[in-house]
Amino acid sequence: MIRQMASRSRFLVGLTAFALMAGPATAQGMAQGAPQGAPQTTPASPAVPEAPPAPAVPEVPATPGMSETPAAASPPAAFVETLPQTIEGVPGTWDLSRDGSTRRCVMTLAVQSFDSGRRLSFPAGCRRALPILNEVAAWLFVDGAVRLVDKNVRPILMFKIRDDKRSLMARAENGEVYSLVPLQIVAMAPPPPPGPDGRDSAFQLGRDDPAKAAAPGTETSGTGERPTAGTYALDRYREQDVCRLELKPAEGGASPVRVLDGCRDSGLTTFDPASWQGAPGRLTLVARRGHVVGLVPAGENHWRREPEVGTTFVLRRIEAAPTNGSP
Repeated sequence: MIRQMASRSRFLVGLTAFALMAGPATAQGMAQGAPQGAPQTTPASPAVPEAPPAPAVPEVPATPGMSETPAAASPPAAFVETLPQTIEGVPGTWDLSRDGSTRRCVMTLAVQSFDSGRRLSFPAGCRRALPILNEVAAWLFVDGAVRLVDKNVRPILMFKIRDDKRSLMARAENGEVYSLVPLQIVAMAPPPPPGPDGRDSAFQLGRDDPAKAAAPGTETSGTGERPTAGTYALDRYREQDVCRLELKPAEGGASPVRVLDGCRDSGLTTFDPASWQGAPGRLTLVARRGHVVGLVPAGENHWRREPEVGTTFVLRRIEAAPTNGSP
């Protein structure tokens, strides 16, 4: 009897294990068919399947500016053309500087020409500030831009127009970059009013004509005090009357200049003025070699250099010319 009960218990344990491996439904059916009094197992609740995740909505890549309100276009700033279009507009004063440094020089590009090109001039200190100028002897106007050349017409700085169309730039052989900016040139002068006959009274710069080498603006009508012939004292910074000049009345179309004895200003004697020109609001000294110095009113009978570069340069009239116009 005991042996039969043990055998039946082993049979029920094996049957239950088989039902668990076969699944909950099989185990429940087998448990229902088992004899009463046999231990029953509670079937596991079937797992409720989870709802499938909602499909992700693909993100549309944002187009730059789509979600932004476009800003109202601001009107472009008024642009004033300052670079010369032709060689006639080049003569005058220019600022030459080396990019990335404080080295600069104000030079005068004159209209007179010689074997190497057209004449230029600059203060002696420019050679120390910009050693590249030791090689420069003349200027040319090529492809719509200024070119500085040596005495053999070999290009030293070949400028081209920058994108802003307000300055010129050139790269030297050693890689240094230079900028050339117009300060006061013919191309920047306002158009003159029409003459009495209704035609344009603009002055055309001639070739090799020292009488026409005046700084920009002298050939056009203007406003302000007009210089007169007489004796002038040159005043420098902290030094007065270092030199005297006689600005004579016109003689045969030209107005001569004579440097009086006792001049103690080496700069003026090196400049060697030969003639002068006057216009309302402008006095121009013309050197024997063709370059010029322009001056503007600085008080009654006082004229200062324009632009104000280097050492102070003021001419002060101390004696008017005789009324009869004699030298």
